[in-house]
Amino acid sequence: MSSNANPAPPLRKTALNATHRALHAKMVDFGGWEMPVEYSGLIAEHMGVRTGVGLFDVSHMGDIQLRGPGSLAAVQRLCMNDASKLAVGQAQYSAMLTPDGAFVDDVVVHKLSDNDYLIVINAGTREKDVAWVRKQIGQMPGVHVSDYSDYYTQLAIQGPKAEATLAKLTDTDLSAIKNYWFTYGKICGLHNVMIARTGYTGEDGFEIYIPSDEPTSARVWGEILNAGAEFGILPCGLGARNTLRLESAMALYGHEISDTINVIEANLGRYAKLDKGTDFVGRAALVAIEAAGGPKRRLVGLEMIERGIGRDGYPVFTVGGERIGQITSGSPAPFLKKNIALAYVPVQYAAIDEVVAVEIRGQFVRAKVVATPFYKRPKQ
Repeated sequence: MSSNANPAPPLRKTALNATHRALHAKMVDFGGWEMPVEYSGLIAEHMGVRTGVGLFDVSHMGDIQLRGPGSLAAVQRLCMNDASKLAVGQAQYSAMLTPDGAFVDDVVVHKLSDNDYLIVINAGTREKDVAWVRKQIGQMPGVHVSDYSDYYTQLAIQGPKAEATLAKLTDTDLSAIKNYWFTYGKICGLHNVMIARTGYTGEDGFEIYIPSDEPTSARVWGEILNAGAEFGILPCGLGARNTLRLESAMALYGHEISDTINVIEANLGRYAKLDKGTDFVGRAALVAIEAAGGPKRRLVGLEMIERGIGRDGYPVFTVGGERIGQITSGSPAPFLKKNIALAYVPVQYAAIDEVVAVEIRGQFVRAKVVATPFYKRPKQ
């Protein structure tokens, strides 16, 4: 008898899996998906996005659509931001919370029309999120929930040359799409493609949603690479996506945010609209945390001031040797040429320029608290 009574399910694959393999991508398990972690190398891909343009397959992300006359009320109950402020064609960063004010998931909410909203969710939490949404909405009147996660191939074109690249493939005026807005247009001969000025790299860029069949996905991927060739476009994997978002201090589920971390200590309280006039799951807990004087710990940026790389999970100490927290994400920052990290520490150690110590292979290595984001893209 095998002791492994419940073997892990096979890894899920996006429609571009064969395309990634043909490009000799290094593939890894990410949230149950077989995804490319790098093609030409993490540093080259990271620098390509910061200075030119990169192309990412982000089809592992999930898509939940809420439709009907009760859809706004449903989004307002599910999500902490105020969706009543959205215009048609606008998106907002938000989160779905536990009753404790911690994260079910962070999301991007898109208003497709007055009674139609699309919530983009994370890959590793897809099934959990869909089940949670259905449970929370329950018998709410006038809202229909659809899981469209497998209907789309989602591609992210990111970097200062993203607009110039995509402009070759569409007659849509991309310059008219503001950050966190979207429209529909024709791309690579496909009609009614959703084109959103969103991303997870800290750079300008777009995310497009095309049909998830393999031939269409592979063709559009290839046409984008051809269009960006003059700008040195690179296919990019999850490795560069992670270092790019870390330089930009963007939260990653399971690291900076989770169901044990609340919104305020994660420095995302500005997106929780406690006064939006409708209740949402987790609101009472956030009100109580604020009333009690705020959280006991905070997410801070760390820059290593001695030689060493603080990695995910490494413990953080005072310079006197008292353990006070741990790193949630840490790595070399390829563009900034520094070793950086995000970590939770007690609020009394969260001030800018506070010196702490990170334990790296048994040695205490000093770091200082710095302002985030570590990187801000230059104004155009």
